[in-house]
Amino acid sequence: MAGSPPSRPRSFQYTSPSRTISEILGEDRNSEVRHKLRIETAWKEHERVREDAERALREHNQKEEQRRLLEEKRREEERIRRDEQIAAERIRLNALKAKKVEIPPVLPDPEPPKAPPAAPVAKAPESAPSPTPATATTPQLNNLLNGTTAQKTPAPLGQPAPNPFGAPPKPSPFTQASLQTAIGNLQVQSKEPVAPTPRPQPPVAQRPAPVPIDRYTIIHTNLKALRTLMTQQAKVNKLLKQRMGDMRRDIRKSVGQLTGGPAGTNRQQQNKIMENLREALANQVGSQLVDPNDYLLEPRSYAQGGQQSPEKLPSLFLYLLNQFAKAAISQFVNEASARPETADPVGVCIAATFSDPNFQWRGQSLIDILMAKFRIVCPVLFGFRGSEKTLEGRKRLGWKKEHGSWVDEQVHMDRMTGLGAGFAAVSLRNFSKTKKVNPYPPRNYWTAMAKIVNTPSPEISNTQAVVLKAMIQNYEQKFLEHYGSAAIAALRMCLFEFPARVPAGSQSAAINSLGVLATQLQRDSGLVLT
Repeated sequence: MAGSPPSRPRSFQYTSPSRTISEILGEDRNSEVRHKLRIETAWKEHERVREDAERALREHNQKEEQRRLLEEKRREEERIRRDEQIAAERIRLNALKAKKVEIPPVLPDPEPPKAPPAAPVAKAPESAPSPTPATATTPQLNNLLNGTTAQKTPAPLGQPAPNPFGAPPKPSPFTQASLQTAIGNLQVQSKEPVAPTPRPQPPVAQRPAPVPIDRYTIIHTNLKALRTLMTQQAKVNKLLKQRMGDMRRDIRKSVGQLTGGPAGTNRQQQNKIMENLREALANQVGSQLVDPNDYLLEPRSYAQGGQQSPEKLPSLFLYLLNQFAKAAISQFVNEASARPETADPVGVCIAATFSDPNFQWRGQSLIDILMAKFRIVCPVLFGFRGSEKTLEGRKRLGWKKEHGSWVDEQVHMDRMTGLGAGFAAVSLRNFSKTKKVNPYPPRNYWTAMAKIVNTPSPEISNTQAVVLKAMIQNYEQKFLEHYGSAAIAALRMCLFEFPARVPAGSQSAAINSLGVLATQLQRDSGLVLT
């Protein structure tokens, strides 16, 4: 029966010609001609296999060469990146070495004033009057509030720095009251008992004045006192002690598990946080009731209404809100410092939690608890400024200490990056498609940005540049959605005009990064700011 074998891949095809049985059994099957034919056929197959092998070898060598070139390119890029980092660090080191601080000489002690001759009381007005305590200390208080000791005309007390983007926000009554109280204390402390013989009084301006404390700092202090109160309650209330610890751990764990993704990715974590807060608000463990006004920027009256309008709230509920805010700040510092995009899901969780009507008091949210922590860890968002080269300046900039020493500059800048991104994630939320009220509207983002770019040129710091860049990067689209063409003008001021005002010789990698960000925005999203 004649036939050919079935079709197979080329490397497995039969090379012998098709033959019939008569041909196979023919007399010439062992002839020399037949053997030569088979040898020739085998030689051709051998050549084909050799050519396939050589072709496969060439392709393999080409792939290996390409892989080697890519690896060499990666190593060179890594080397260049390390060299650039070393160069930037060396530039900063040279700038620090070139910086000279002139130490003023110590002034001699003033000579004691001579007692004037006895004179009638009616002639007392003839002597030069001493400045009043309020008049002498007002400029000093204002300079300390703005984070500077420069001798210049101060702005009115209690008012923020001028806003280059628009009208300044209305000052808080707590801020006004705190400043007036500080001035009043200075007046009381400066009074001295009247002696029988009038003696010239020393100038009050030479006396050290206390640094005024803003309302957010007071809230932060009150939150520490609340933590102490909860510890005292836990000593006598065993159920409170058990539930408080479990609920605190649940909230911190849920915040740490927040990740980016489509809608509903973090629903389980969000529900866990809400569940613990609702249980604390129900106060089944019998925690002490406290006045929420102690943890708010402005007082609230009964007339403001809302679902939760009692005179006091359970201390456990406010304590867990504080722990939630603390966990969110920690997430910004630890995660968003390396990957700023991870701040957004935390911002969504914060907005959803504080906008929930069940967790509001007298018609408004309690997000001032979170903002008080932002004020402590990142003061530049609230208009405070200072020099990174002085101890007082570092305190005003929120530079952290560990084991009694300042953290490294890179650690500080990473912290500020995470906090700047976190602030943008909280303040640029869009509530146009929900009936809930935004607990921290975008106007706060605008105000914080304006306070940074409004800094006088000699006082611009690297910390401000790092925070400003983190506020803009990954959030420029949300900023444009809220403010449109006004946002373009603001970005132009932040990324071009603000770094251009830095004095010559004081430019740094942090300042130059603002211009680099503008180039990236134009390249990636087509946003032209020039």
